[in-house]
Amino acid sequence: MSAGDKVKNAAEAAKGKVKETTGDATDNRDLQAEGRAEKTKADLKQAGEKAKDALTD
Repeated sequence: MSAGDKVKNAAEAAKGKVKETTGDATDNRDLQAEGRAEKTKADLKQAGEKAKDALTD
């Protein structure tokens, strides 16, 4: 996984966490769900990149 991909995925996960936390604080279920979805998407991307790296090593 390139450093750029790591940073991009980490930023996406952090953005999702902020949305989820804001949704929790404001009792906004839509924002909570959107934040969880963004975090999950970023986590899946990271897992895919790690698997790809493991296969090429």
